[in-house]
Amino acid sequence: MDVTNRFVLDFIQQAAGARRGARVLDFGCGAGELVAEGRRRGLEIFGADVFYSGSRARRQAEAAGLLGTHVLEIQEGRLPFPADFFGIITNNQVMEHVADLEGTLRELHRVLHPEGVLLSIFPSRDVFREGHIGIPFAHWFPKNSRLRHLYALVLRGLGFGYWKQEAATRRQWVQDKLRWLDLYTVYRPRAEIFAAFGKYFRTETRELDYIRYRMKATPGLGGLAWLAGVPVVNSVGVAVFRKLAFLVLLSRKEAP
Repeated sequence: MDVTNRFVLDFIQQAAGARRGARVLDFGCGAGELVAEGRRRGLEIFGADVFYSGSRARRQAEAAGLLGTHVLEIQEGRLPFPADFFGIITNNQVMEHVADLEGTLRELHRVLHPEGVLLSIFPSRDVFREGHIGIPFAHWFPKNSRLRHLYALVLRGLGFGYWKQEAATRRQWVQDKLRWLDLYTVYRPRAEIFAAFGKYFRTETRELDYIRYRMKATPGLGGLAWLAGVPVVNSVGVAVFRKLAFLVLLSRKEAP
């Protein structure tokens, strides 16, 4: 399990302890790796996903024996859970795949218990790194742009890109991956993201918590984690992190 999923699980365990064993939802759970590990740790955790056609997650969740029991399918934008059901909801690299952000947040608000918490980890449009196909800035170009195609082809020739074994030629790889990017990702400006979250939740940024966690988990850097508490290092580090990685948002549903 990678360091970001470990960060999410540790957050869940801490939050569940504070909320006396609250139910947990991993929204956009994919194959359910986090759900399976959470249940091994004694958490009452469920997952939900739309299982879009560009993923093998449904087959993997079914093979793991999770589908239909602890991992459920989202249909027509509706989560298969009653209102106020969860005390904790997480999503890791999910919101950039959501077409209707406000509708999704409204549904998460519905199933989150009053005073519950929502942890969201995902990139905004201004991030330099495109983490799905491995071509930096590819998400900055207009869809179907010839310039984007040429740019991606050049960078692919220079060795950039992920999942290179999935296409016989560089040109086919570029065509397939850019089509995937257009179909399954929606990168939004930060202002739009915060405005959407603000309609349903009280939200604060927590990138610094993640930076400290990652430093402590990295051999040779653990002893330097205190630097993240220095104001200048803090502000510069968070700004750089957002450009290279993602946002870390902690949202709360306030009691009526």
